[in-house]
Amino acid sequence: MEESFDEVKDEIYFTDKEIFFRIWTSPRLVFKYINDKEYGEYVTILLVLAGILNVFDRAITKNFGDTMPLWGVIFICIAAGALLGWLSFYIYAALVSWTGGLLHGEGDTESILRIMSYAKIPVILVLVLLALQIVAYGNALFQSDVTLEYSDWADTMFLYGFGALSLILNVWTIVLTIIGVSEVQKLSIWKSVLNLILPILIIGGPILIIIYLFQAF
Repeated sequence: MEESFDEVKDEIYFTDKEIFFRIWTSPRLVFKYINDKEYGEYVTILLVLAGILNVFDRAITKNFGDTMPLWGVIFICIAAGALLGWLSFYIYAALVSWTGGLLHGEGDTESILRIMSYAKIPVILVLVLLALQIVAYGNALFQSDVTLEYSDWADTMFLYGFGALSLILNVWTIVLTIIGVSEVQKLSIWKSVLNLILPILIIGGPILIIIYLFQAF
């Protein structure tokens, strides 16, 4: 009975559209398909979009709008995200592959990168929400000395609604990444969480120590 079930799963075929929709409801099954078939049709575009979103987030937190016009902020975010954003994901995937080996996991850098890219499908919706915020608030969204004014309760709901939706989508991206890494590396969920944290500790730990030593002297 178990063998026949595995055979049925192996025969599953997803179209591009089904992958983008079913990853929300059946992520492990979709990730198994992507991993088994080495499916990577949209890896590059998804990583580019994720890179662009990361730079936009940095532009908001670092107040890029204080020193440049809106068109400049948008150009820098798109160019930097498209050209360099994907590189950070590739390096991170390589580190996850290495630390995963320490945990007796499987999966090389390319297979992990494929999984991570499709885990970022929610990023598409976050970018749409961000575009609507830029249309609504312009360069004020990227400035430190500008308070976004609300003319009525609808404007307040508009801003906080976007914030809540973006948070939910970002959390779901993290959940999808954990599930995907668990599938490709054949690790438990908790080991997958540990495997995603280890590269950050390995890279971030020494940097924090160096900064602390410099500050001490």
